[in-house]
Amino acid sequence: MAQVPIIDLSNFPERKQEVTQQLLSAALDTGFFYLQHHSISLATVDEMFDASSKFFSLSDSVKARYAFEKQRNAGWEKLAQMRPSTGTIDQKESLSISMITTPDKIPTEQACPGFAVSARTFMEQCQSLSLQLLDCFAQGLGFPANYFDPHHDVTRGDCQQTLRCLFYHGKTDADVKAAAGLWRAGAHTDFDTLTLLFQRPGEKGLEMCAGRQACTDFAAGDEWTPVDPIEGAIAVNIGDMLMRWSDDRLKSNYHRVRMPRAGEYLGPRYSLAWFNQANKESIIQGPLKRYPPVSGGQFMLDAMQRNYEALQRLTKEPAVCAA
Repeated sequence: MAQVPIIDLSNFPERKQEVTQQLLSAALDTGFFYLQHHSISLATVDEMFDASSKFFSLSDSVKARYAFEKQRNAGWEKLAQMRPSTGTIDQKESLSISMITTPDKIPTEQACPGFAVSARTFMEQCQSLSLQLLDCFAQGLGFPANYFDPHHDVTRGDCQQTLRCLFYHGKTDADVKAAAGLWRAGAHTDFDTLTLLFQRPGEKGLEMCAGRQACTDFAAGDEWTPVDPIEGAIAVNIGDMLMRWSDDRLKSNYHRVRMPRAGEYLGPRYSLAWFNQANKESIIQGPLKRYPPVSGGQFMLDAMQRNYEALQRLTKEPAVCAA
C-alpha cells in the first residue's frame, strides 16, 4: 500500500530547499502529502469548522438563498453532484465561495453570525501558505521564483481561488447497510493546481489511489490508501492544472470519500477544501511545452466538458456544459 508522506514546515525560510525536495518527491510519487507545523493557526481552522457547521445546520430554505450556480461554480448544493466514476449522487452538501468574485454566496451576518469574518481570515491564511508551496514547486520545475503568484491573484476579478465547505450527513447502522454502492464523494481528481484539505480528527473516509492519475480513464480500481485525519496537519494533493503545468511530472491522482463502515464513527463528517486555481486569464504551459498553452478559464471549461461528456456516456442523457 502506498504511503502518504508527512512534511514538516517548521523553520520554513531556513529549510526551504529541503522542503522543496520533499514536496517534489511526494508530488512526483503519490501526489498526496500531509503538512505539519504549517502557518495556519489551529484556532483559525477550528473557527472555520464551527462557522461551516453552523451554516449547514440552517434550514434548507435559508441555505437555498445561496443556491449553487454552475456558471460561477459557487454556492450551496445538496445531494446534487454525480461522478462519472460511480454514476451515483455524492452523499453530501457543500458551499463554495470566493471573497472577490462571489461575495453574494457568502452567508450574511444575519443568517449565519461570524461566518464571513471566519471565512475571510481562513482564506487569507490558506492563500499565504499556498503561495509558499507553489513557489517551491516553481523552483523544482525550473520556473522563476514566485512564478505562480500572479497566476493565483485573489485581488483580480478573474480569480478562481475557491473555499468549499463540505458536510457529509451522519448515518445509522441501517443507513450503512442500505448504502451499498453509494459514496460520500465518488472517485475523482481535482481540476485545480493544489488543494489544501482540512479534516477533523476521527472523521475518516478519504482515500487516494496512487497511480490512477488525471491522464487516465475515469475508471476506479487498483489499491486505495486511507488519508486519515492527523490532528493539526493538512492533507494536500496535486490537481490537474499543476499536472499539466508540470508536463505531467507532478501527479494528480484519484481520491474519494467512502461511506462509514459498521463499527466505525457514524456521525457527521465535515471538511474544508481550499482549491488553488489559476486566474481565468493566466496562461498554463509547462517548461517543456508538452501541451499547447491554455488559459486558466478555458482549462476549467474543458475539464467540466470532459466530465459532462463522461456523464452523458454513462447516463445516455444529453449533456449541457456550464458556460
